[in-house]
Formats: sequence, structure tokens, C-alpha cells
Amino acid sequence: MPRFAALILAAAAFVPGAALAATCPSSLDFELRPLTEPEPVRLCDVHRDQVLLVVNTASKCGFVGQFEGLERLDAEFQDRGFRVIGFPSGDFLNQEYADEEQIADFCRSNYGVQFPMYEKVNASRRNAAPGTLYYYLGNAAGEFPRWNFHKYLIGRDGEVLASFGTRVRPEDPSIRAAIEAAL
Repeated sequence: MPRFAALILAAAAFVPGAALAATCPSSLDFELRPLTEPEPVRLCDVHRDQVLLVVNTASKCGFVGQFEGLERLDAEFQDRGFRVIGFPSGDFLNQEYADEEQIADFCRSNYGVQFPMYEKVNASRRNAAPGTLYYYLGNAAGEFPRWNFHKYLIGRDGEVLASFGTRVRPEDPSIRAAIEAAL
């Protein structure tokens, strides 16, 4: 009987998706829709083994110019396994459009954003619900966004490595050094 049990366990290891589920880090174990798309994707399936800079964005915020720096970072380091991923949020003075098409058009036409953008989320401590990406990130980093364009750096292993407030611009040497170290 022990031999039979070993065969069953060995066969289970070849079930499609079983290994993927076991290796998905908690920071990426969320399903979210790419902006303007109808179906959600599992972040783990799209961004596994990448270094990520996760940013809560807002199109009508005074810090919106950070889109340019974020796009430059994404383009510069993408070939090395790095991505910026954006999550529009209206948590802070409702500075984001309600319509996803408006958000996508604004980001592309005004700032040339090509990095992945996902559905509108709640990012603040008050609004991020348990079981959501920003609830996880805020708790893992020990701080939630206090405003738009807060940045979390996630390593290839899914660990939250750093948290950068709104005023820390994408060009800041501390962000670049943290990305380089993670790559």
C-alpha cells in the first residue's frame, strides 16, 4: 500500500496547475482585470519571477507627471525581468476617472504609458478590504499609501522589498538602487 500511495502522490505532481498554485507567492495570488479588459488574470500567471514596482495611480493628481518616470523605468529594465504595474485608484480626493476607457486613453495619450495597468482598486488603509492586493501590500510593507503614486517594490520571490511614498519620484536614486539590487 505505501508504494501505491507514493505513485498517487507522484501522479498528482503532474496535474496541470498544481505546481503553479504551490509556487505562487502571496503577493501575486490575486485575480485582477487588465484595464478595459473583461476577464481577470491571475497576477502570478502574468508576473511570476519578475521584479515589480506596484503603483497606485490617479489621472487627475498633481503627481501625475510621475507616469513619465515610471514608463522610463519600465522600458529601461523590462529586458532584465522588471515591470511597473499600475492600479488606478480614486481613494484620495477621487482623483481618478470612473470610466476605464478614459483612464487608459489619458495614460496612453498624455504619457505614453505602455506598462501594464489593471482595474481600479482601493489602495488606502481605510478602503483596502481584507483579501485584496493593497491590503496585502500595506500590511506586508508596514505602510499603506497615504496618497496617489505610492510605490511598492516586489522581488522575484514575491517578497515586498521596499515601499516608497508619493514624493519619492521614479528617478530617485533610492528607487533605482533598490531595483538594481533586486534584479
